[in-house]
Amino acid sequence: MNAIIYCRVSTDKETQESSIHRQAEELSRFAKEKGYNIVKIIKEKQSGYEIEREGVFDLLELFQQKKANILLIQDETRLGRGNAKIALLHQLAKMNITILTIAHSGKLELSEGDSMVLQIVSIVEEYQRKLHNAKIKRGMRKAINNGYNPANNLSNQHLAQGRERKEFPIEEVVRLRGNNLTFAEITSILQGMGYNVSKATVHRRYQEHELLDKNKMSDLQ
Repeated sequence: MNAIIYCRVSTDKETQESSIHRQAEELSRFAKEKGYNIVKIIKEKQSGYEIEREGVFDLLELFQQKKANILLIQDETRLGRGNAKIALLHQLAKMNITILTIAHSGKLELSEGDSMVLQIVSIVEEYQRKLHNAKIKRGMRKAINNGYNPANNLSNQHLAQGRERKEFPIEEVVRLRGNNLTFAEITSILQGMGYNVSKATVHRRYQEHELLDKNKMSDLQ
């Protein structure tokens, strides 16, 4: 299991300097006890109320790249305070990141208030996404009713042999996956745009695209 250690203090004072080193040492021991591989130790000196922190950007990027799936912190206040903490907890939850703390000797235990706020945020975000998808499908239905034919935008149709390979904008699929939409939701959007594709086809072609990207990166290295 790969883990990222995140340590934070709010100022550059000498006492805070020793605190951040102590956090790193304790969390490193904690990771060793659990048998986790430490991918990176991030140390940051910035207010927890600030969301724009380089250390936070670094850890989110590593998680997005699937370099790790566990976050180790001393306690929840090290991750952030106020709205910044809630925003980060929500983002990490969407990425299925396990958060472990020394304070809880294991998985982070949220207060009842924080849990309630996160639940509300998730519900609101879900309905916003459904509304956005509904607006896209409605717009495409109107366009089709007005004479728009999505098939006219498909390229290389004349090259198809045997069973026709369904074409759709894979770049749009990648973008929507980056916004954490499920393949079912993405398929629904594509169908609303006039592309007659199944969820299995969208998922398979996305995997093909990701594999091609990895191969390109390997060739460049």
